[in-house]
Amino acid sequence: MANETGRFTLNDGGSIPLIGYGTVFMKGESGAASVENAIKNGYRLIDTAMKYDNEGSVGEGIRRSGVDRNELYVTTKLRASFYDYDEAIRAVEESLFRMQLDYFDLILLHWPNPKQDQYVEAWKALIEAKEQGYVRSIGVSNFQPEHIDRLIEETAVLPTVNQIELHPYFNQREMHAWNQKNDIITQGWSPLSRGQTVVHDDTIRKIAEDNGRTVAQIILRCHIQLGVVPIPKAAEEGHQQENLDIFNFELTADEMDQMNGLTKADGRIGDQDPMEYEEF
Repeated sequence: MANETGRFTLNDGGSIPLIGYGTVFMKGESGAASVENAIKNGYRLIDTAMKYDNEGSVGEGIRRSGVDRNELYVTTKLRASFYDYDEAIRAVEESLFRMQLDYFDLILLHWPNPKQDQYVEAWKALIEAKEQGYVRSIGVSNFQPEHIDRLIEETAVLPTVNQIELHPYFNQREMHAWNQKNDIITQGWSPLSRGQTVVHDDTIRKIAEDNGRTVAQIILRCHIQLGVVPIPKAAEEGHQQENLDIFNFELTADEMDQMNGLTKADGRIGDQDPMEYEEF
């Protein structure tokens, strides 16, 4: 549930901004500049991952922005090649060194990688990282109910967040409902489907025209009304500002139904099924 400060309350007592800034594929000088501009344009949740190989650029963008660290919410994700307990702790420490931060607001397990069967061990390492003060909240990404149930059964610690692929062509209604039922915030990665055909969809274009908005704004507004934290990526300053301008209008129930009706059984990007897909 969103609280009075315009943030979602987490099950561990913390809170998280309603929209984030995605940084996948952003590296080097241009990546640092994009992050700096995003923060100056109003983003407060900055999302990266060890797998993106850009934590240095993201950290540099944070420093250049001049915004106080306490105003920002910084997320990274533990890559599966570091799911060994000791390796996980060292990897978190290295990420902090790379980003030149004293702590993360949130760390997620990036993928369950079920064939390797190390995600419980990695989860225990994140619990330890939180106890050590390296991170304030811990969660998961791309996890299915059976994976999360196992984490709870073996550690009694509930993830605060589950970041999943979520966009009009793959709305993950059942997974989001499961997260909500279990007091887990859903974040949506690639909400604009990485610029694929969804941004040219006739139904969304019509809704956008009726509201005097852009297609991207309609998609992101739909996420907000569903109670999902979208993590859009936008390098261009104009698009960064556009993606934030979604809190002064509301989609009707019929428009929401139309948006939800666009989902497809094969709508995943790259067919990344967490029950089979593995990433290291």
